[in-house]
Amino acid sequence: MSDRYTDKPFLRFVDAWVLKAIGHLDAATETYCKAMVPQLEQSFGVTGSWEQIVEQQMKFGPEVKAQILKIWTDGKARFAAGNGEAPDPVQFAMIFVDRNFGRT
Repeated sequence: MSDRYTDKPFLRFVDAWVLKAIGHLDAATETYCKAMVPQLEQSFGVTGSWEQIVEQQMKFGPEVKAQILKIWTDGKARFAAGNGEAPDPVQFAMIFVDRNFGRT
């Protein structure tokens, strides 16, 4: 998984933002993202929480979080029915980011 973020460190934050939107961001990643706020602020010349910085840099409107949650919620049952197991939220986040935002 670390290869995903080589040369694209901001991608980790976009993935984390999607995981948080669907209610599956783990505590360790949340702690990491919070600890990195000073570096994010310095890199992008903005202030705010890591979530706000991701939203600003990705130009996410206020509706994006709810839209992603709806896609996740609506798709879980279909995925489970078609695959015989529950979807992996981390895999969902990575695929969602890659398909919708490119590899940031």
